[in-house]
Amino acid sequence: MGQAVSKMYSNANSLNGKTALITGSAKRIGACTARVLHQAGMNIIIHCHRSTRAAWLLAADLNAERENSARVMQADLNDETIYTEFIQQAINGWGQLDALINNASTFFSTPVGSITLDDWNKLINSNMKAPLFLSQAAAPALKKQQGCIINMADIHALQPMREHPVYCAAKAGLVMITRSLAKELGPEIRVNAVAPGAILWPEDNSTENNLPDKIRQSIIERTALKRTGMPEDIARAILFLVRDADYITGQILPVDGGRLLNI
Repeated sequence: MGQAVSKMYSNANSLNGKTALITGSAKRIGACTARVLHQAGMNIIIHCHRSTRAAWLLAADLNAERENSARVMQADLNDETIYTEFIQQAINGWGQLDALINNASTFFSTPVGSITLDDWNKLINSNMKAPLFLSQAAAPALKKQQGCIINMADIHALQPMREHPVYCAAKAGLVMITRSLAKELGPEIRVNAVAPGAILWPEDNSTENNLPDKIRQSIIERTALKRTGMPEDIARAILFLVRDADYITGQILPVDGGRLLNI
């Protein structure tokens, strides 16, 4: 009996042949998520803005593993005129869309006294506006497939970080969008979010990327597990929400090593 139930559950939750669109997935956590979902059987649409070479290399790797299982779409998600066409192009690849992973994000500090309208627009557009309007455009296709939306939040949507009021506000808005969409789009579509903690340091030339080792270590020490996480930790959480969380919606899943316990 137990084996029969296990087999039935496995079949019901198979991702073979299903399609995921992952924004900002040429590098880092997005690319890791693409690999994990692909390994689980999904076809992957890799979105990028400027990282086209990395996106095509990733697609080549995935297609080498399984023919015609990965595509690349390049787009500037700050352009609000493209959302509907962008989603339609994503659907055209395999004729369906089963999961939208709103991973693309912008992150930089905005200390009070230095905030500009351009700062506001960049952070709000990538972290809140694009996920909302992409979700709205994708909703009809996702309803047909009983699909899901996963948003990339942040533990600092729940507890603020110094010198990042705009970023924190944008991610907090995304948390409320996640919960609101779960009510609006249920029962056909599940909507959840993952809230990473200390996973990867930024790779640009920002102040955050140049933190002294002592400060980085102090951040790590404030986690219950006393270590940084890995991109795979986020990717596996997303896989869980896509494949195994049939009765979970409107939730924010912190993947932070216990950082919120002592933030």
